[in-house]
Amino acid sequence: MLLSMTGFGNAIRQSETAYVSIELKAVNNRYLKVSMRLPDVVARFESDIENLVRRNIARGAIQLSFRVRLTSQSSGFSIDRSVLDSYLRQLAEVTNELPAEEASPVALSDLLQLPGVVSESELSAESVESVWPTLEAALRETLEHFHDFRRTEGESMLQDLKLQCSSIEQQVDEVEKFAPIVVSEYREKLLERVRKAIQDTDVPLEDKDVIREVALFADRCDINEEITRLRSHIQQFHRFLDDEKSLGRKLEFLGQEMFREINTIGSKANNVTIAHSVVEMKAAIERIREVLQNVE
Repeated sequence: MLLSMTGFGNAIRQSETAYVSIELKAVNNRYLKVSMRLPDVVARFESDIENLVRRNIARGAIQLSFRVRLTSQSSGFSIDRSVLDSYLRQLAEVTNELPAEEASPVALSDLLQLPGVVSESELSAESVESVWPTLEAALRETLEHFHDFRRTEGESMLQDLKLQCSSIEQQVDEVEKFAPIVVSEYREKLLERVRKAIQDTDVPLEDKDVIREVALFADRCDINEEITRLRSHIQQFHRFLDDEKSLGRKLEFLGQEMFREINTIGSKANNVTIAHSVVEMKAAIERIREVLQNVE
């Protein structure tokens, strides 16, 4: 199973104590990075929120946005009557000094916006703790929505990666088929060059000299070990793709090892057909790298 690192999730929960709205956005990142915007009233839960996120997400840059509104019973806002009375007395004095046509009524809502009229009292520990169950439930639902989004994206990436692996396997079959021909072609080319070089001389052509040179070349261009390791890496890559967990980092490492073997094959095998297969395999590896950048 593969999970995408990018995605979105949201949830709204309301209870007798609070209204909670959460949005989660994620983009790809090599490691897990969690950032959040929390209202002051629930800032004390930051570590609990991050721990819950880290238990559910392994990699990616996570942005969490919270909106929390306490109910009137649990809110810590109150009207300071003494301050309001002072404003009213001063307003009455000013109004009495103004001509009747210039005096205008003042709405209570305007008075409530004056400094000091509405004050925020210290919330009790019980009031703050009562918000957590609603906050936790909203966060878990947000994470569930996020996982659903990531699974859908991950399935599409899984099919793409399997397609690229199949392409590499086909090219490995071609390389393995032409590998023995490389040595025989070199032997014929070597014999032809030597015959042309000595055709006007009395120097004899010894088979042992040709055999020794061909043997050295065969040793230098032997790619059997690279083919074996590459096939092994591909098999392990398939196992990681079918794992119950999303193993993006391990897949990245395997992709690097596969590229190393392919590169060695290209440098050792002196054959045009094999070179074409190497180009195709490198293109598939590049596509795999692009996809894995977004896999958890």
